[in-house]
Amino acid sequence: MMSIQGIRGVRMRRGLAVSVAGLTAIPALVLGTGGSAQAASCTTSTGPNQKQVEKYLHRPVDGKQSVADCKAIRSFQSTYGVTPTIGYAGPVTWRTMTTLTAQKAAGKDPNKAKKCPTDKGRIACVDLTRQISWIQDGKKLKFGPVPVRTGRDKYETRTGAKKIYWRHKNHVSSIYHVSMPYSQFFDGGQAFHAVGVKMWNPPGSHGCVNMRTADAKSYWNLLKNGDDVYVYGRKLGT
Repeated sequence: MMSIQGIRGVRMRRGLAVSVAGLTAIPALVLGTGGSAQAASCTTSTGPNQKQVEKYLHRPVDGKQSVADCKAIRSFQSTYGVTPTIGYAGPVTWRTMTTLTAQKAAGKDPNKAKKCPTDKGRIACVDLTRQISWIQDGKKLKFGPVPVRTGRDKYETRTGAKKIYWRHKNHVSSIYHVSMPYSQFFDGGQAFHAVGVKMWNPPGSHGCVNMRTADAKSYWNLLKNGDDVYVYGRKLGT
């Protein structure tokens, strides 16, 4: 018969074996460094968009994930609100980089392609493809362009010509029970309004045009009921 001490020793060895097996069963994760064990924080997996992401971040383009690659990708994800923030070079991260590139290229002439009407006086334009919005008066740019966060897949922001028909500065959604400051409704339940997340945070809104608080406040001060809104394009990933 084994002694109590012997039984405890076997249990401890079995527990250690299970713990080690558990660590080796998660090859895609690396434990944080330091004096004590930390939660897994960075993926070792090579993403499907590895080379594109490496090029965007000015990393060596070899298509293989490295510790330095992961840190650079995680920093980007953290900055732009891309989740999960584990350094994986996946489609969401790459779409965000593509969108950022298009936003920067818009510069101070977002309507260069003349897709938003210039014959309606003051109008708020929303380009779903580039995820930007601006206000123009005829051909003159009045405000923007600014980044926006539009509807996710299955909840797309509807395209076409609209008009602002109701404004509520301190609106709270009766459907999702969340605060929607500086709401300006232009199509059913879809509105411009401020949110507390970053504009690139996936997967997107439930159809509204989310804005940073300062931008939503500027839209509130520049627009009124009856002003035109024009939505066009298609958000990447929808």
